[in-house]
Amino acid sequence: MRVIGLDPGLRKTGWGVVDVDGGRMRHVANGTCASSGADLALRLLSLHHQLTDVLKVHKPDTAAVEHTFVNKDAAGTLKLGQARAIALLVPAQMGLEVAEYAPNAVKKVVVGVGHADKAQVEHMVRLQFPGIVTNGPDATDAIAIALCHAHHAQFSGRLADAIAVADGAGR
Repeated sequence: MRVIGLDPGLRKTGWGVVDVDGGRMRHVANGTCASSGADLALRLLSLHHQLTDVLKVHKPDTAAVEHTFVNKDAAGTLKLGQARAIALLVPAQMGLEVAEYAPNAVKKVVVGVGHADKAQVEHMVRLQFPGIVTNGPDATDAIAIALCHAHHAQFSGRLADAIAVADGAGR
């Protein structure tokens, strides 16, 4: 299974792609999409085009997007929400299921602590993929989001298998 994690941002949207084969995970690629344009509509359009290109190149099977946290600046939160909409829209346009995870859930899976800082997340991503070179903190966060989704997908697959076995044994 190939997973793309997306860390939405209006200036930079991070992305990270990992392959999952049983219990093994392999880093495929990561990067950031930097928005450009004179106004909000053009910046969102540039993110849409760039993310579309990333998904066409890496052909993920599923996607995961980080939830937006609400901050004190309502206008900033709204703009971030619009960038997040692009991160949800592009994979959906390509027919992918899109999972969403709260930042604390991602940190809990990757670091073991829901209130970990960015340095701790980066450290654990580097431990998971020795020698990895990331395209900055947004890409590192996106890889962590992909790892979180891979973990949840593996667990739900095992749970579904166990339920199927239990259903077969109970008949």
